[in-house]
Amino acid sequence: MNGRRLTFYYDFASTYSYLSAMRIEELAARIPVDVAWKPFLLGPIFKAQGWDTSPFNLYPQKGAYMWRDMQRLADAYDLPFMHPEPFPQNGLLAARLALVGSDAGWTAQFTRAVYFAEFGAAKNIADPEVLKAVLETIGVDAEAAMWETRNEALKQRLKDNGADAERQGVFGAPSFVTPDGELFWGNDRLEAALDWAASSI
Repeated sequence: MNGRRLTFYYDFASTYSYLSAMRIEELAARIPVDVAWKPFLLGPIFKAQGWDTSPFNLYPQKGAYMWRDMQRLADAYDLPFMHPEPFPQNGLLAARLALVGSDAGWTAQFTRAVYFAEFGAAKNIADPEVLKAVLETIGVDAEAAMWETRNEALKQRLKDNGADAERQGVFGAPSFVTPDGELFWGNDRLEAALDWAASSI
């Protein structure tokens, strides 16, 4: 640990979070900056803004632009990209599983694998069987991990992540917060966030 850290807030339903999740560790390692992976749920934050679904659904032109932009960026990053149905996906169980992995050290690997299944292969990540397959792919005992998601303390940790995000001013995903509290929003701000985190101590 070098003391330079970037907190990465992401929602599994977020398209642009997919792009950041697949890039952040490699970019951070070059600086270096440690990454704190913070899964959270955007739903409560959107509801506070009066939205009952993704703004990409609420505003069709914005949605059409996003899907095209995602394809361009995925091509540029050499990542697969497919439009999953339904959209947005329910990422609650995936987020809880990501927290299960935090103590065992597989959160980052699991997160990338879930995003790959969702946006790389158009699978429904709300389906427990899809998530079990992801866990098995990364060498995790799927049944044991699923059992851990029933833990009330773990459920509270996910709620706490959402509350922490709100306190930091997070309003969308991906979002990045540096040690001195600077907030950066969007995949296109990832590099700037890492540079700021490296110089904020």
